[in-house]
Amino acid sequence: MSKRSTAEFVFATAQYDSGDWDSAPLVPANVIDSVARYTGIPVAPTGVVVPLADERMLRYPLLYLTGHLPVRFSNAERDNVRRFVDRGGLLFVDDHNHDIDGTFHKTATEEIARAVGPLSELPNDHPLYSAFFHFDGPPTTSHELNGWGDNLVHAHLLAVLRENRIGVLYSNKDYSSEWNYHPSNKRFLTVDDTRFAVNIVVYALTA
Repeated sequence: MSKRSTAEFVFATAQYDSGDWDSAPLVPANVIDSVARYTGIPVAPTGVVVPLADERMLRYPLLYLTGHLPVRFSNAERDNVRRFVDRGGLLFVDDHNHDIDGTFHKTATEEIARAVGPLSELPNDHPLYSAFFHFDGPPTTSHELNGWGDNLVHAHLLAVLRENRIGVLYSNKDYSSEWNYHPSNKRFLTVDDTRFAVNIVVYALTA
């Protein structure tokens, strides 16, 4: 999959047959707003929904996948995820439950392992964290800091690497809840909490 940093970036949400893939419907608009606000990357004004079972998903450099409920990939979904990662795509999976014992986490990590291999901790000095803004590891979320979910602040994200490049990025931190608001609400924030999404997009387009 070629990097298309000079082409228009389209934010793509992955639709899968099991679970509730559309549990964070405002995330795409918020991320699109951030990419347009902070970078010079040409970005489509609206995102798309792309079924994992459809080969069209291979067109996109970044796919966002979230949900609360169990995830079970069909054979076609699993095969396309494998092809997507092997061709250089980045699948960003975020647990909307912000826990490590929930059904989304257990099933999603099993399906990722079946498709592309097991997840491991991503070092907090990985180039992802300096792809645009600088972070000393994954930013915490209000859900972690307020003790919701599993009462843990997750110090690392998880990843599957292909030749030292992230193919799957997995988060227990529930960025889906953190970013699921209308972009105009950013004016109430001291620090825009969607800046890390910009890093993910820039990394997917350039790494």
